[in-house]
Amino acid sequence: MTSDASAPLRRPLPLWLVVLCGLAFHGPLLLMKLPATSFDANFHMSMAQHYAHHWFDPWNEKSLAGFSQTTYPPLTHQWIAVFSHIVGLDYGFMIVLGAAILLLPVAVYRFSRLWVDERAASYAALCCLFLGALEQTAYQDGQIGTISATTLFLLAIPFAYQYVLSGSKSNLLMGLALFWTASAAHHATLLFGLAFFLFPTIWLVLRDYRTANPESSRGTPIKRIFAFGGLSVLGMGLVLLPYLLTLIKDPIEQKPIPHLSRANFLLEPKWGLHYWIIPVGVIALALPYIFYKGRERRLQPLLLGFYFALLFGLGGTTPVPRWVMGRAFEIMTFERFTYWALLLAMPFVGLLGVYLIDRYGKRVAVALVVAVVGWGSFAVAWNTYFKLVGTPVNVAPVIDFLNQPGHNQYRYLTLGFGNGLSKIACYSDAPTVDGEYNSGRTLPEMIQYGSAQLSSSKYYGTQGMLALSAMLHHAPRYGLRYIFVADRFYEPILTFAGWRQIDSYDHGNISVWTNPDIPFAHPIPSPMRPPRWQGYMWGIVPFGVSLLAIILAFRRVRQPSQVNASEPENIATPVDLTDDQVPTGGVAHWTASPATPDPHCRQPLSETN
Repeated sequence: MTSDASAPLRRPLPLWLVVLCGLAFHGPLLLMKLPATSFDANFHMSMAQHYAHHWFDPWNEKSLAGFSQTTYPPLTHQWIAVFSHIVGLDYGFMIVLGAAILLLPVAVYRFSRLWVDERAASYAALCCLFLGALEQTAYQDGQIGTISATTLFLLAIPFAYQYVLSGSKSNLLMGLALFWTASAAHHATLLFGLAFFLFPTIWLVLRDYRTANPESSRGTPIKRIFAFGGLSVLGMGLVLLPYLLTLIKDPIEQKPIPHLSRANFLLEPKWGLHYWIIPVGVIALALPYIFYKGRERRLQPLLLGFYFALLFGLGGTTPVPRWVMGRAFEIMTFERFTYWALLLAMPFVGLLGVYLIDRYGKRVAVALVVAVVGWGSFAVAWNTYFKLVGTPVNVAPVIDFLNQPGHNQYRYLTLGFGNGLSKIACYSDAPTVDGEYNSGRTLPEMIQYGSAQLSSSKYYGTQGMLALSAMLHHAPRYGLRYIFVADRFYEPILTFAGWRQIDSYDHGNISVWTNPDIPFAHPIPSPMRPPRWQGYMWGIVPFGVSLLAIILAFRRVRQPSQVNASEPENIATPVDLTDDQVPTGGVAHWTASPATPDPHCRQPLSETN
């Protein structure tokens, strides 16, 4: 007869099974290239396409009349570029995004084990795969940088925790390699997201070190924190040096571009539905439990990190983000804060799953799985019912036109193409004055007005039309000779400005306009063009630290006994404590012990603004 303790529902989920569930859910969606229609996907692929052909030259002449790709960390784009030589740009994007998604449950499990027991952490790992925020970030927004950097930082934090607790050099090296790699994937996650995870962990490790080593000096963990932090900052500064030098030379001072994630969701409930209800989903039902459970001492810092991330995810609904961030509020998009908040909530959700299943049994377990997976599926399908990205324009005739002999000697502009303008940049050699990367804009016609892409000028009201008019007026300066129109709204403006239609494609849905008096396009001198040494550094260092992290991870997988043998004997391990020492639900506590190291902490390592 099987005891309750060995019943399947009372066991932790194997991590390999959780990853397999992620592959079963996300694999077909990636094979269908569903993220290819997301808002930022074409932008990321166009950046990757440049690296595929000009690995050591970050100056991109094809968009925005020339801009430096050192203004965006290169790692995800470089890996897409590598895979594009084998499977093409689209599937290269899917492979990199898929790797980040499948590593996410591993990262969430390891981070959750700092706070809760193995079983609750395994539930947290499973739940994170079906978060509405993840589905929105991947399949509607296409923010591959945010997902990749967040996953890598979550993988790194437990290694940093273990280094501070035990002084392990192998954990120090692994943690540093992951931190440096994460910084090479996305700058906004480093600057704005890491603090929500890092400060609760610092509080926890200081508390656990004091518990595990009551006779030791309290200065030891603080010295290790500063050592790890100093080496992290030094390494990340080296990895992102060209980016930092570019930012110093040309700080972002363009006029703010509106974004609906900054709206007041109470006054505009439509955007509250899209940017809060859909991402949070069924996790909203767990909010009372999260705040109740967060009163327990061990979980208090985690609750604070979750609370402030959730508060920032409300955008302009409260004045707090604007007060804290100042001008940065106007250049950030805030849906990513909700994503970070939900990842911080996963240990609480795991504890809630344990409590409900232990109390109500199999039926509740089935109901929880159906609710979580069902909402994840609905979030993936949300773009079908609530389109932020319209029906993709057929850009094939435009690409064919631009690839004809002589046409790439002039610049072009698209109107009404949405994010299709970056797809054109991927597969044609002709340059354009427009582009999707807001921070890469340097032309005065672009930065003086509160609008983003010229292709979508009408959606930015007066500011957008002023920017378009200025560009049409200065077309001879930039060699802008061809304009492709997929929205008839723009045709009277072109006619009034002296342009004439010369052809049409796709049954008249796309028209081609020209001004025969426009001269050849010439490179526009820019002080933002990086020197050659920065190009070599940009092509070697970020990609190199990712290879270092991969090598160290495989080394830990292949030689676990050697890694364990290198650790000090006096290492913290979880033990059973009385009810007044730990929160209910089996949260692991720590104490000094010469026993075998905790398998959780010793396991080997398996966006445009």
